[in-house]
Amino acid sequence: MTEYIVTANPDQRVLQRAARGLAEGWLVAIPTDTSWSIACSIHARGGIDRLKKLVRPGAVRPLTVLCASINQAAELCDIGDAAFRVMKRLVPGPYVFVLPSTNRCAKDFELKRAEIGLRIPRHAVVLGLVEALGSPLLSLTAKRSMLPDAEAEADAAFPEDQLFSAGWELEDIPGVDLVLDPGEENGRELSTVLDLRAGDVQVLRAGAGVYP
Repeated sequence: MTEYIVTANPDQRVLQRAARGLAEGWLVAIPTDTSWSIACSIHARGGIDRLKKLVRPGAVRPLTVLCASINQAAELCDIGDAAFRVMKRLVPGPYVFVLPSTNRCAKDFELKRAEIGLRIPRHAVVLGLVEALGSPLLSLTAKRSMLPDAEAEADAAFPEDQLFSAGWELEDIPGVDLVLDPGEENGRELSTVLDLRAGDVQVLRAGAGVYP
């Protein structure tokens, strides 16, 4: 199912319907400030299990938490003073921050490692959906390898080739219950990944976000 939505001013009724679905375990495809993502509620065990099934066996594809603010993120991650200063300068924006997860967060998400990736995108649809749901989203970057009978992922030198542009392209991804489609092409970029666990900043992947 597709719901059309205006990026600059998302219809609250559409966001509320999507939020109700997420609370019931839906997977929702959403545009972000870099590319499309598939998201579920962090509190919907069924949604989390379905999201994980989109990762091919043997593939390394960490889940990312989408939040609306640093305060909300602090409920899931241990954010030290140095990390806070970096995040305050860069959010909202096209960055993933790798931070130590709280023990409860690691248990709830069945994390094998004691860290989690966190995003606060500069995108009204994402922020509005998190607000409507009342809690963060767990997400994966939408890739063509998720489609039925898809070929192996593109060479790592050209990872953007695996990303989608238009919302209708995501309708065939197994398990996606709703696509929030702005009716225009979205970007096909990867976020910049910054590891903030050690106090200093390590760039794990250079992407759309400029650093330093």
